[in-house]
Amino acid sequence: MVEIVGTGAPPAKAAGPWAKAERHLRKDPVLKPVIRRIGPCTLAAVEREPYEALVRAIAHQQVHGRAAEAILGRFLALHPAHAFPPPELVLATPPEAMRACGFSQAKIAAIRDIAEKAAGGLVPTREGCARYADAELIERLVVIRGVGRWTVEMLLIFTLGRPDVLPVDDFGVREGWKVAAGLEAQPKPKELAGLGEAWAPWRSIAAWYLWRAADAAKRSTFKPQ
Repeated sequence: MVEIVGTGAPPAKAAGPWAKAERHLRKDPVLKPVIRRIGPCTLAAVEREPYEALVRAIAHQQVHGRAAEAILGRFLALHPAHAFPPPELVLATPPEAMRACGFSQAKIAAIRDIAEKAAGGLVPTREGCARYADAELIERLVVIRGVGRWTVEMLLIFTLGRPDVLPVDDFGVREGWKVAAGLEAQPKPKELAGLGEAWAPWRSIAAWYLWRAADAAKRSTFKPQ
């Protein structure tokens, strides 16, 4: 196990919206010092429709964040009357116009598929998502072109605010466990899934702390505890 040094957050008792989760996760001897050093969890969902979140996710795939936002900005400028163009309007947009925004052909096909599935009801509204468990939403949405399990897990955590999602295929989550536990190599996804069973029903918050641990490792000193 390792101790995080120099994160800038003082040791703190669990407080804030995720206090119950933090108390539960402190039972884990690896997560406890991470939580102590990072401080209260500040995870907060961005309240937007799942359809929009998926389109934005596709735009950001394999592209630097600023470049993705520039492409999205040009895309939104095609439809100035809407904060975000509804599915029907996206389907009516010529692919050539989307290509001019900077989208690749593969991303255009994926975005149009998301729009088609949203218009047809396969992509639930934010309110409609309440009827589905996490696993059901994953199974439902991965049939969309360009949308994989990781993308849906990010939707569950950062758009819908689901508290018990552990994206075991995520590099940052596995790296966070590696540095927090003082390992030579990242755990395999199946291994991390097994470890994470003890963190339920707060695995999203555990993932948040592991992301922060990985980030801290890039800029701070880690030393054996």
